[in-house]
Amino acid sequence: MKIYKEQINLKSHGGTPTFINITPEVKQAIANSGIQSGIVTIISPHTTCSVFFEEFVHDLTEDGTEFLQIDLNAALCKIIPDQTEIPPAGPYMYPGPEHYADVASWPDAEAYLPGGDKTALLNCDAHMKATLLGNSATLEVEGGKLAVGTTGYVYFVDFDRTRERGRRCRVIVMGE
Repeated sequence: MKIYKEQINLKSHGGTPTFINITPEVKQAIANSGIQSGIVTIISPHTTCSVFFEEFVHDLTEDGTEFLQIDLNAALCKIIPDQTEIPPAGPYMYPGPEHYADVASWPDAEAYLPGGDKTALLNCDAHMKATLLGNSATLEVEGGKLAVGTTGYVYFVDFDRTRERGRRCRVIVMGE
């Protein structure tokens, strides 16, 4: 069995969840692997991000977000509302005082708490949404190609709305 790994570098925009179609990159990694039959697993190492398999939707909002992604986020917000208040106000306990203290002690604390602004860490909802969807997707490779239907696409989403940032995910192709 052969194992091939490749990294995809991404950028989230902040403000709203960032959905990114990574299907072309996954297909390219499969081609680069030379593997004809096996599986491909796409993994996010970030705790506010998910990887999922869904239908490509041709209808887009003005900012380029697919209608199905808007619907998915709206459904998730019904069970996990966006965090807008510093705990203990609002429905969330996280982040608590110990977490704020720890982040404030980091060498790059200003990147996470600009000017000491605690609202910059209000992402409990993002962690919970990512936990619910999961951090990976595993799909079949057949004939050296991603073995999905015509409208099956792979997406990366960063639910963290606090700021833009660099993100990454790994593509692992295993097989013969």
